Amino acid sequence: MNRGTLRWLLGAWGLLLAGHGLAAELLGLRLAAEEGRTRAVLDLSAEPDYKLFGLEAPHRLVLDFRGSRLGKGFAAAAAGAGLVRGVRTGRLGEGDLRVVFDLRDAVRPASFVLPAGDGHGPRLVVDLHPLKAPARSEKTLATVVPDRQRRIVVAIDAGHGGQDPGAIGGRGTREKDITLAMARELARQIDAEPGFRAVLVRDQDVFIPLQERYRKARAAQADLFISVHADAFHKPTPAGASVFMLSQRGASSEAARWLANSENAADLVGGVKLDDKDNTLAAVLLDLAQSATLKASGDVANSVLASLKRVGKTHKQHVERANFVVLRSPDVPSILVETGFISNPGDESRLNDGRYRKRLAAAIVDGVRDYFHAQPPPGTWLAHHAAQRPREHVVSRGETLSQIAARHGVSLSSLRSANRLQGDLVRVGERLRIPDDGAGSG
Repeated sequence: MNRGTLRWLLGAWGLLLAGHGLAAELLGLRLAAEEGRTRAVLDLSAEPDYKLFGLEAPHRLVLDFRGSRLGKGFAAAAAGAGLVRGVRTGRLGEGDLRVVFDLRDAVRPASFVLPAGDGHGPRLVVDLHPLKAPARSEKTLATVVPDRQRRIVVAIDAGHGGQDPGAIGGRGTREKDITLAMARELARQIDAEPGFRAVLVRDQDVFIPLQERYRKARAAQADLFISVHADAFHKPTPAGASVFMLSQRGASSEAARWLANSENAADLVGGVKLDDKDNTLAAVLLDLAQSATLKASGDVANSVLASLKRVGKTHKQHVERANFVVLRSPDVPSILVETGFISNPGDESRLNDGRYRKRLAAAIVDGVRDYFHAQPPPGTWLAHHAAQRPREHVVSRGETLSQIAARHGVSLSSLRSANRLQGDLVRVGERLRIPDDGAGSG
């Protein structure tokens, strides 16, 4: 090979490397053990071209970055954490970089790239999950037969968290802080309700992948999943609370579509997987499960929205539909509540007010209570005591007496009689007793 040919080959190889992120530098590496897994976050100067694979004897996880190098002042984790004993870096050939995680045990890795934004460069996130599944308790007659006093479980998901601050308001309010404060207040009020119990999906400032959020609700055997957000729009004008349920056909409005895309971008996950079923059967099972779940989700969403209208103006008069990842559980009714638009100055101010958050949480609880009182799940404390408690309905803005009668399947005349009403006029916030007859018309 003559020198001219050699120079041509070297030049071509250099161009190829330049096309695969030659300028990418590894600037920092952080480790954290959280929520049953270990997370590594690698700060980069450009989006990487990387390969991830495992080695055994001893257990190691290897990251090879093509056309990359350590940046000046590179700072790695000082010590191991969780499943990682330590981290090593080294050159791989002439222009590549290798990062080796020495592990305590075998892991199941997952990785995704967070694009540059909010003052950060691109970040490669690697999640290490224990390969050994935690031991599951054996089912006995006592665990299979439900306790007649079982409380209804409401899983509350505070959106965003950890390195994901969510939307940021004009005054610097971070969505992740508002949602955590709202979730805690909501849990406090639900726990105070007879027959209810709250489970917080996130009770601290940590990041949880979207798919894991509804998995936590399923693991807690939740009867309802509520994801709490306070999102933003590209204009400051939208304001007010909103309630969303899952739409398999995509978003129902421009705002809903924009919000759904923003939330889903936080994690690269797909739909529910049924790995032990063939594709056709999995699709049928999922369709059957989601049809019933979507019906329940719609009912509770409408009940919560009706209650929120009593607190103030809502963003829309109807429940919106969007393809949020966190709402994809096939068997847990799920809703997403936008408590307001943090990009709106008025909403941002209200959401920072603890008294307003308490009123907002009370409205959500009212809606949840109304839904479950109307149709309590079998085997729960609420179902056991349903015969001893008269049904009630709290009037929302825009509701008429005939609409309320139709919703509860009672005649208009019996509804008037049960509440000693002379006409059809009802006031917002008024509590109406729902009679037990389910027939006839007024």
